[in-house]
Amino acid sequence: MSKETRGRQVRHPKLAMVSMLLGAFVGMLSETSLNIALPKLILAFHVNTATIQWLVTGYMLVIGIVLPLSSLISKWFTTRQIIIFALVDFIVGAVISALAGNFPVLLIGRMIQGIGTGLILPLMFAVVMRIFPPQKIGAVMGGCALVIMFAPAIGPTLTGLVLAKLSWNWIFWLFVPFLAVALIFAITSLENVGDITRPHVDVLSILESAVGCSGLVIGASLSSRDGWLSAPVLCALIIGIVVLAFYIHRQVHLETPILNLRVFKTPAFAIGSTQVMLDFGIILAAMYLLPMYIQNGLLLPVALTGIIMLPGGVVNALTSAVAGRMYDSVGAKKPAMIGFIIALIGAGMLALTSDHSSIAYVITAHVILMIGCPLAMSPSQTSALNSLSGMESADGSTILNTMQQIVGALATALATSFLELGRGAATGSSAVRFTNGVHWGIYFTLVLIIIGIVLTFKMTDKPHSNDLK
Repeated sequence: MSKETRGRQVRHPKLAMVSMLLGAFVGMLSETSLNIALPKLILAFHVNTATIQWLVTGYMLVIGIVLPLSSLISKWFTTRQIIIFALVDFIVGAVISALAGNFPVLLIGRMIQGIGTGLILPLMFAVVMRIFPPQKIGAVMGGCALVIMFAPAIGPTLTGLVLAKLSWNWIFWLFVPFLAVALIFAITSLENVGDITRPHVDVLSILESAVGCSGLVIGASLSSRDGWLSAPVLCALIIGIVVLAFYIHRQVHLETPILNLRVFKTPAFAIGSTQVMLDFGIILAAMYLLPMYIQNGLLLPVALTGIIMLPGGVVNALTSAVAGRMYDSVGAKKPAMIGFIIALIGAGMLALTSDHSSIAYVITAHVILMIGCPLAMSPSQTSALNSLSGMESADGSTILNTMQQIVGALATALATSFLELGRGAATGSSAVRFTNGVHWGIYFTLVLIIIGIVLTFKMTDKPHSNDLK
């Protein structure tokens, strides 16, 4: 076993993980909990839906830009330096957001938080692989995954309860105590477990990645305000596509690329990763649209919105835990196909809602969608990564994590665009028009689900193995 993969001796490995687990928990909590607060923030800052969605897309965009740099950063700075910086950065961003007196300051604080999450998430899994013996890695990884899944499950409910009694500022103040405890553990218990080699930094690749991804997300985001054929939207999209094309060409031909995109030559990885991206886009779009529909379409209070979202969040976490184990016994094709079909039923039910739909109906539709999506995602992700071997597996994991954030930002932006188009196409009360807009956003998720179903026919029935012995 090479030095690069050999376990490192750490005095208290469990204590060393606390800072990263808390940081990752808050990062995922922040990614999903704010959706509940968006209607209140629209009123507080006197902005429209097209503008407020930047709190979601901007956060995920920054994570998507930082994530692929995590491996490079860990070779220039120690584990302690990176995690302590990330936690301090997140605290600063949360405080700026909590004290924001206008929307631009709130957005800046939100994007600063994205830097912290983008650094903590990938490093947490890398540290697990280095400080725990092989026989314990599976259990520790499962614990890390459970923490990450638990945050989206309780985030909307927790936010709804906070907003029922306190102002929106307290959402961000809520993050600070968790982060402060994490910082104490990072300072007292975290040791460096990486190799400081200070490799060459390909600045051009970093710039191309940032500009290309930003162009796509900005273009999609502006479309809800200016229209898809407007000059700003077309200009941003063209710049994004052209720069990303140069970025892809550069990564494929560099000897040591920031992202090893050559792994897409493996068919199973290409199909599996596409399934994961479609699935993540469906989940993010639905989690963005549903809380706003409950508040602006059904006209229900924010605290009740959080409670309505809870069953689906819990089911999502539980299904994810179970679905990951199905791959070994039945492969990826059957769970993915069944998952997408179940998701199609759930999304179809949401597309049939009205401004008078019952709470039970909405919860049922959400639960069905949250059974289907993770049922398709976990086996697809395992299939994609298991088709790679050696260092390619790490490259594939980084690519999946990065693409999830970018696709999540794009899906949210596109859902907002369809929401606005649907509102403009309807007549009647504001609740009726908003509900119609949500339907258009759900139609977008239905298209993604149908594409996912079609792709499942190209998947294999049997589990792959990197190294058949």
